[in-house]
Amino acid sequence: MVKWSEANAKIEALAEVESLKKYLEGKKVYSFDLLSGFSCPFAKECLSKATEDSKGKRTIKDGPYTKFRCFSASQEVQYTGTYRRRKNNLDSLRKLDTKEMIKEILAAMPKDVGVCRIHVAGDFFNEQYFLAWLTIAKMFPQKLFYAYTKSLTYWVKNRALVDSLPNFVMTASYGGRDDAMIAEHGLRASTVVFSEQQAESLGLEIDHDDSHAADPALKNQDFALLIHGTQPKDTEASKALQLLRKNKVKHSYSRKTKV
Repeated sequence: MVKWSEANAKIEALAEVESLKKYLEGKKVYSFDLLSGFSCPFAKECLSKATEDSKGKRTIKDGPYTKFRCFSASQEVQYTGTYRRRKNNLDSLRKLDTKEMIKEILAAMPKDVGVCRIHVAGDFFNEQYFLAWLTIAKMFPQKLFYAYTKSLTYWVKNRALVDSLPNFVMTASYGGRDDAMIAEHGLRASTVVFSEQQAESLGLEIDHDDSHAADPALKNQDFALLIHGTQPKDTEASKALQLLRKNKVKHSYSRKTKV
């Protein structure tokens, strides 16, 4: 059976966003996650995978065009339980059709879900899976569902259905193989930036608490995300992280610090 995940420190902060409190009266924030990289057919600049050998040892493998390492793939190398749960979810769903996926996801859905981030890790690995989530959102209009994606083909093909669901908020994530579709189809998008100055030069606000990504009222506004996670040594991304730490700029999130 698939498993949902309780909110991490960043998305947990959504409970403090005034416009989202109506979804969280007596409810909680959860995510539903898949194995990073392996479920991301259109990833490019962030493509990373946690690979496991025959002895169960995991290492990170970056893609040929990786500019910044996927933070969730790094998590999967570090934490066995996280790796197993996400791998199980992907293995369980990829062999099912849309109706079967819906049944599997709903059977595991916590009763107190108010807000769901679809994929802290992973992406829509095929159109049938994308349609499963659209159907679930339609079934539960009192719950909020939101997602970042590089699977833009599925979004554009089903644009009318997506736009008809006020509780389903999508963000195109720059750094994929189909980035040209973002401007072509006028999709709301997020951009990973290496500094606050870069975000400012692009005219983008930085989303520190996922409120830009989740809030239906902001679903047409582009935004930026600061580089975070573990980055390959001596790369532009790792140097940017070092500078953020030196300047004490908030770029990572834990339950020990207020987002």
